[in-house]
Amino acid sequence: MTDLNGTGPVLRLEDLHTTIDVRGGVVHPVDGVSLHVDRGEMLGIVGESGCGKTMTALSIMRLLPEGGKIASGRMLLGGEDIAQMTEPELRAVRGGRIGMVFQDPMTSLNPTIQIGKQVAEPLELHSTLSAKELRERATEVLNLVGLPRASERLNDYPHQLSGGMRQRVVIARALICDPELLIADEPTTALDVTIQQQILELIDDLRERIGMAVILVTHDLGVVAGRADRVAVMYAGRVAEVTDTRSLFGNPRHPYTEALFESLPENSAESGQKLYSIPGLPPDLVKPAAGCRFAARCRYATPECVDNDPVPRGDVDGHEYACFHPVGDPELLEVTRVTTVREPGTAPAEAGPVTDSEPKPLLVVENLVKNFPVTVGAILRRKAGSVSAIADVSFSVGVGETYGLVGESGCGKTTIGRTIVGLETPDSGHIRINGTELTSLRGKALRRRRQETQLVFQDPYASLDPRMRVGAILAEPLAIHGIGNRAQRTAAVGELLAEVGLPASAAERYPHEFSGGQRQRIGLARALALKPKLIVADEPVSALDVSIQAQILNLMGDLQKRHGLTYVFISHDLSVVRYLADRIGVMYLGKLVESGPAADVYQAPRHPYTRGLIDTIPVADPWAGKGRDTEGIRGELPSAITPPSGCRFRTRCPIAQDICATEEPAMRWFGENGHEAACHFPLEAVGAGAPSGSAGSAAESSSV
Repeated sequence: MTDLNGTGPVLRLEDLHTTIDVRGGVVHPVDGVSLHVDRGEMLGIVGESGCGKTMTALSIMRLLPEGGKIASGRMLLGGEDIAQMTEPELRAVRGGRIGMVFQDPMTSLNPTIQIGKQVAEPLELHSTLSAKELRERATEVLNLVGLPRASERLNDYPHQLSGGMRQRVVIARALICDPELLIADEPTTALDVTIQQQILELIDDLRERIGMAVILVTHDLGVVAGRADRVAVMYAGRVAEVTDTRSLFGNPRHPYTEALFESLPENSAESGQKLYSIPGLPPDLVKPAAGCRFAARCRYATPECVDNDPVPRGDVDGHEYACFHPVGDPELLEVTRVTTVREPGTAPAEAGPVTDSEPKPLLVVENLVKNFPVTVGAILRRKAGSVSAIADVSFSVGVGETYGLVGESGCGKTTIGRTIVGLETPDSGHIRINGTELTSLRGKALRRRRQETQLVFQDPYASLDPRMRVGAILAEPLAIHGIGNRAQRTAAVGELLAEVGLPASAAERYPHEFSGGQRQRIGLARALALKPKLIVADEPVSALDVSIQAQILNLMGDLQKRHGLTYVFISHDLSVVRYLADRIGVMYLGKLVESGPAADVYQAPRHPYTRGLIDTIPVADPWAGKGRDTEGIRGELPSAITPPSGCRFRTRCPIAQDICATEEPAMRWFGENGHEAACHFPLEAVGAGAPSGSAGSAAESSSV
């Protein structure tokens, strides 16, 4: 196959097999992968964790972990086989002909070396340029990737940059030698949607300008839908399906691809159905099954699938899948937009009780303020200012309701959550649960009240003691509060594990023996131990694959109905919040700028910031992704030490006027359903799919 310019692929993988020797045997993370990527093309590789995406990328770079090796197959880079290259030849390829962007920019940058030197290092190894020329080239590339004040940043260290800036530095380092191929491994996973959009647009723009091929590894289907030309779906070390992006999303043929699409929260946000959850876990790649590796989790599997291994085939040129019983329509040659997916076979979520009035408030937050001091000096620790983390925030959450808090990193979401559960003390304001003021409680009274509010942390592994068995972790809060004897606590642990769908034997295992989704279930079980009324969930699914995310979201919904729980759900993913939350609050730089029913906030946002967040959400629809003419939110988040005067969003707002700099906007109501926003020039009530350019007309009409 050739690309549009008539040249061969930049890279072609032919029946690639990678193995890793481990204590229990040999792992086969890449098992017969055949792919290609053309010049100027973006190939997306998607799938669950452990499916072989990252290991395929590392195999191309020959950067395998200890015990890893290329067992067989070819990796042709312009006709040269990377698999057969010697170490000196590989050094010319790594960082020279192939650049790689790793998932976490902080761990891939040396904290002790200035960023200018780190960006120039690959070019220093692959050229004979002088120190001055290297510095000039580093500045040029940093400007190319859009780093603000690039020449001034050369002497900065990684910790002095924001997450988005660090990712730009990593991309600049990968691009400085003008590579033929860029491999981006989950380059936006740890970033907010606003920064994520900027990074993806940057990669898109660079490949178009310099004709570079890109392999984008991600578990986010929305990212590949809007960016990739072709997509390969990997499962258990193999390519399950590969085709152009529109064909994949419009007519998926492999049951695994179909199941991934059905797990997306946006598919069930309006219908109220439970998310489809792929049963089970990916297979053990030390002893992979003889037949189809997806058969044990596939709803269409037959004995043929268990006994025989399907080979890739296709009904349409360029669309290949490895399945005996493909889904979709084999006659669909000209793919049209598909707005619904195959019926997942799950019943609609049970509706809550119908009442004539709004639910009674369980949690009331009024005029909450929290500042963190900024000190200088290693000994005297003199106060030099303060970080405005929460600035006069008020909202309430009804009994049995889910209130979603969204916004960029640094907007104050997590600080609000920690303040509600008592891990932070507010400077002023009120927090009431069932009418009881929490901020004035002390001693035993506060301890008793803390049983009613529990926190589920973002990283379940970091929040679970690795030296304690799960049974001891779940029994610990019961012992601390003097609830029951040892036998009763042991029985309670078994009940908690059953509640979250884990076997009783899990009590004897340690946290590292569980997957990410299972650890999050343990975190939920621990939060339930004291039978709380309110649970604050801080980014509980942000690090999970879409299939595991669906399981946790369904579990949280079931637990809420079973126990009458009230949730404050913190996330930067508006798609997830829209699915789970009854109402949404939008935070920006310590301020609550919009709040209201989830459907209203998402479909008819009134604040420009909310509109910008919605515009930047990656949509798992290649037609919508390519067609949206949106600006999103530009620029970096201002410092919370010296926030802008007036409206804090004005420095990034496309419709800001003079009054926005001098007068802070007050919350105003829109309709009678509790929708409110703080903006001098609120947007018109247009649908979520309308172009953001309508904001300008809204501003004009409001200012007349």
